[in-house]
Amino acid sequence: MRKVFRDDHEMFRDQARRFVDREITPHLEEWETVGIVPKSVWLDAGRAGLLCSSVPEEYGGPGGDYGHSAVMIEELARVNATAVGFTTHSEIVANYIVAYGNEEQKKRWLPGMVSGEIIGVLGLSEPSIGSDLRSMRTQFRREGNEYVVSGQKTFITNGGNADLVVTGGKINPDDKKLTLLCVETDRAGFAKGKLLKKIGLKGQDTAELFFDNVRVPVNNRLGEEDKGFSYLGHQLAWERLIIAIRAAQCIESMMEETIEYVKNRQVFSQTVFDFQNTKFKLADAKAQFTMLRAFADSCLEKVMAGELSADEAAMAKLVGSEMQGKLLDEFLQLHGGYGFMSEYRVSRAWVDARVARIYGGTSEIMKQIISKTL
Repeated sequence: MRKVFRDDHEMFRDQARRFVDREITPHLEEWETVGIVPKSVWLDAGRAGLLCSSVPEEYGGPGGDYGHSAVMIEELARVNATAVGFTTHSEIVANYIVAYGNEEQKKRWLPGMVSGEIIGVLGLSEPSIGSDLRSMRTQFRREGNEYVVSGQKTFITNGGNADLVVTGGKINPDDKKLTLLCVETDRAGFAKGKLLKKIGLKGQDTAELFFDNVRVPVNNRLGEEDKGFSYLGHQLAWERLIIAIRAAQCIESMMEETIEYVKNRQVFSQTVFDFQNTKFKLADAKAQFTMLRAFADSCLEKVMAGELSADEAAMAKLVGSEMQGKLLDEFLQLHGGYGFMSEYRVSRAWVDARVARIYGGTSEIMKQIISKTL
């Protein structure tokens, strides 16, 4: 038993696992084909109480904590359902509204996000700027009690299903300050681009978003003008820990599947597991995974206590994502030719894991953050 989780967390895990096994796992291949998860699944998850775990009860939420959030993240990662975009919606977008929204905004949007009726996305990335958000070009031009929003966002998770976009832009295009604004996707001038084709996470609806002089009331602004960077900084530690938690669970699940496979696969009159090389590869993987899980759980304890630092989160994200890529490659190799077949989960997990070293801040950026503490 992992000490970071209480009994109520484990009870929630049972509930989440039953839902994932019944409502998600059987449909993953279909969703990969069409490139999107139906909105009906979001509504089912909302009815089951699985969305927005940490949203307070007064706004329709379960009133849980980051431990409940971690459980849901792990249960999706267990079956390689990372493409199901619940985490971005529940653990990033909802958190911004809880942390920086006023009472009217929380009451307006959070209940619908908890129920799955409103699907939230975070719209920050833009074409050509990469991780350099200070070069963002989206403009929020103030006209009386409205902002006129003009710009383009790309690589947006849940972009096809999006109902509400928490987006960033500049009021003064000549400075580096950002403001955060909530934009409903039914506003005139807003448009979704076609779903982007990716090498992995194919079931996730990733899209471009376009803002063509979209008029948004000032009371849709999150927090104060020009304070967007400080708000982003406050949330990044948790967002990066999410990637580490997901990586650890993915490694564990794929390691278990690989052990079962090599113990049953016969070659040269013995099982693949009987070869010393196989045992050594898996022993090394178990040792590395165990260390990652211990550190990720320690970070989870800290984030639950409000004590997780930016450099600790960066270390967890860096080590977790890099280890995930390395070990999944080893697991795929142990499957031989079958590891290259998409019917085997290890092949899909391997290609899906590649983006973990890019989103949430690249590995190079994580090293830059950590190097500042040297």
